Order: sequence, then structure tokens, then C-alpha cells
Amino acid sequence: MKKIALIGCGRISFKHIEAFVNNADKLILTAICDPVLQRAKEKENDYKKSSPNAEISIFTDYREMLAKQKPDIVTIATESGKHCQITVDCLNAGCHVICEKPMALSTKDADLMISTAKRKNLKLAVCFQNRFNAPVQKLRAALDAGRFGKLLHGSIQIRWNRNEAYYAEAPWRGTWEQDGGTLMNQCTHGIDLLQWIMGENAVRVQAQTRRFLRPIEAEDFGAAIIEFKSGAVGIIEGSADIFPKNINETLSVFGEKGSVVIGGLAVNKLETWRFADAEKIGDTEEKTLDPNEKDPPTVYGFGHSALFKDFVSAIEEDREPLISGESGKKSLEIILAIYKSQKTGKPVSLPLNFSTLNMKGYFKK
Repeated sequence: MKKIALIGCGRISFKHIEAFVNNADKLILTAICDPVLQRAKEKENDYKKSSPNAEISIFTDYREMLAKQKPDIVTIATESGKHCQITVDCLNAGCHVICEKPMALSTKDADLMISTAKRKNLKLAVCFQNRFNAPVQKLRAALDAGRFGKLLHGSIQIRWNRNEAYYAEAPWRGTWEQDGGTLMNQCTHGIDLLQWIMGENAVRVQAQTRRFLRPIEAEDFGAAIIEFKSGAVGIIEGSADIFPKNINETLSVFGEKGSVVIGGLAVNKLETWRFADAEKIGDTEEKTLDPNEKDPPTVYGFGHSALFKDFVSAIEEDREPLISGESGKKSLEIILAIYKSQKTGKPVSLPLNFSTLNMKGYFKK
């Protein structure tokens, strides 16, 4: 049984509590930290609905928590701009770390997180839970089995709404210092999926971003074309301006022998499943698609619990988690390259050959 602590009790933290509960055979929550005491207590109450006898210490300063508690794992769900420092402090205190997306806001910070985990011989994972969505796992299995043949192109569409009230309830949202725009916040999950499926080897990015409607520093819309080492092409479309509410997050992958589309509100619904070998192996679209399949109750899906389970197994088996620090950094690099492409009006080559690229260095209010 691993002792786990939660740092940050904002919008996404309920999914972390859910993951603790769903992995009760492997995890026990022993500490919660948030600068707002009441928020931490609310998460304590949520957890105790399923574990009424749990003994949980509450803190408003994570450094005090690390000094007084000895959790095996810390999960970090704070503002994005604070991820690096908190992660490094937790690693230096001897804790394995699961960090919410994006892992950092600069490649320099991401590299520091990765190198610290290696130096301390600890595990670091980035919370891209949508990789664990059942349709996404099915897609990945088909890809690994070679059913697509040559990959041609893929796309991710994130057509969501984040209205002015969303940004007003947390002043750090949409800022260059603590968040970035819709690409770095809402769309980072989809960008991670696209690059993971297409091979994690993007070599060039060309992009446009806009701040159409929202009263923020960063973008509320972005579009990009990604070239991969294989020659395949990726297309990104991401918006926080969709009227009047979220429409879809859809991943499409096309190869010489296969086509798959996974949609719904957050890539949880299989919509197209067509392969050249479908009849031969009894995996036709008619047999595979479920016309009654519905979206999960929230855009966050069901992947957190599986991600936490994989992380504990990675510790026990002394292997890398599915979404390691190195893997989690890939989408960050793509998004930073998008920002640079917007700034310069030119394509940007990957991997980035300067470790200090960050959003604030290219964009000023």
C-alpha cells in the first residue's frame, strides 16, 4: 500500500480523489494541501465518503507537508506555472510524482523535472489520462499490430467553450506566467494523443493562433500543421470560443489500410473503425461500434484511475510509467513551437535546440 498526498484542490482535483478511491487496494490518501483551507477540507470529506476512517492531515503549505509527512507519492494539481518547483521539491523530499498537464511551461523546467527524477531514482508521470480511454487503447493496439500500414495523416479537433466566467474564477487562467492559452491548457491532452499515436517524433510545426473573444493574455484559438519524421502529417484545431458550449474533442487517424475516428466530448466515443483486414479477423465496423455508447459525465473521462494504477505498477516493477516525464514533454515542445511559429510567422523545427524556450520570452502583454 502506497501513501499518497494531493497538492492543489481546484477544478481537476476531484478526479484525483476518484482515482485514489478506485485504487484503494494500492493507495491510501494521507495528506491534502491547498492554500485555501476550506478547499482542502472539502476534498478530505469527498475521500472520507468511501474511507470514513481515513486519517488525513491538512496543510496550506506543501513544504510543511513534506517536512511533516512522508508520502510515497505526491500528485500535483496546482496552477501550471507552479508545477516545476513543486515537483522538484517533492522529488528532492524522496516522493514519486504524478504531475497534472502541462508538466511545465518551459522546456528548461521540464528538463529540470526529468533530470531530478532520474538523479533521485524516482518515478515521474504526466497526467495525460486520455491515453487510457478504452477507444484510444484499442486504436493504439491496432497501430502496434500494424493494421494501419503506412500512417498518412491524423488530426485532433478540440471544439470547446471556456467563457469569461471560467477565466474570472481563477485569475491565473489565460496568463503567460501561470497557464498559457487554450492550446496549453484545454488542448494539450489532444495534442499529446495526436503525437503519441503518430509516433512521438514531430520534426516541424507551422501555426497560427488568435485571441478572438476571451479577456486573457494568451490565445483562445490555435491551428497548426505538424510534420512527423515518417512523413505523416498532423493537423491541430483548438478553440475555447465554441458557442454556446462544448461540441467535441475528436482524434482521427488515417493510414493506407485503416481509418479510425474517436470523438464525443473528449475522445471517449468510437465513431469510425475501418481496416483492410476487418473481415478476415472479424473486426468489422458493424461489430465494433456501439450505437448506444455515451460520453462520460464530464470531459475528463475515466482515465485518471487507470493512470494512477499504471503509476503504482511502474514503481512496483521498477519501470517507466506509460506517460513518463520524457513522453509528457513532447506535447509541451509542440505547443511552444506553435507559439514561436505564431511569433515569427515561420515553421519551427523540432526538437527544440534551446532549452530555455518559454511562452513569456516570446509574448508580452
